[in-house]
Amino acid sequence: MLYKINLEHILFLDIKTVPQVSNFKLLDNDKKELWAQKSSYQRKDEISPETFYERAGIWAEFGKIICISVGYFKTQDNLKSFRVTTFKGEEAVLLEEFKELLETHFGLAKHMLCAHNGKEFDFPYIARRMIIHNISLPYHLDLFGKKPWEVNHLDTMELWKFGDYKNFTSLKLLANVLGIASPKEDIDGSMVRDVFYKDKDLDRIVRYCELDVITTAQVLLRLRNEALLVDSEIIKV
Repeated sequence: MLYKINLEHILFLDIKTVPQVSNFKLLDNDKKELWAQKSSYQRKDEISPETFYERAGIWAEFGKIICISVGYFKTQDNLKSFRVTTFKGEEAVLLEEFKELLETHFGLAKHMLCAHNGKEFDFPYIARRMIIHNISLPYHLDLFGKKPWEVNHLDTMELWKFGDYKNFTSLKLLANVLGIASPKEDIDGSMVRDVFYKDKDLDRIVRYCELDVITTAQVLLRLRNEALLVDSEIIKV
């Protein structure tokens, strides 16, 4: 039962990704051809691989992670708080820092990772990028040989499906229907690439990423029929 999970055992997370380079022309010839093949099933005939490259951040083979925001519940002196922090910058470095957090504070079998659409995107993306950077996988991302019930991953989108695998619900829509106040985001996912490469404003992306982590935690609270976090309980660390 969802309500039986200790909230302090859950690490909430969200990642933001961009294409590995700012434009298609910077790829070598092999990568250009491989990108054309990889994207062919999604591109319409009239859309060239070069034009479609702006979406390359979706694929771990052609994108990279620019920040990982995390949040976790903590109770001290009978006061509940939700603490949020972000790993950002050079991908290999932020992945090592994130791995250290998992292994030092959320590495036990009882601990869980939670993200919206995390099972389809965030968790496998992080694992693939770690492998690419020769970083050994931490316990909660190394799924080989584990039985389904041994994988401690929570996905708020999957929880909302209630078995309906045809359904996709965005975090923003789910927050809206559950009565969670919409965070004051000044960008959306379609803008991350330009904000990173053109505006060079990583901090703006980090704020967006952290808001998504907070919203994911709020959604889980609603799914447990518990009171939502108030601003005073959210602490940036």
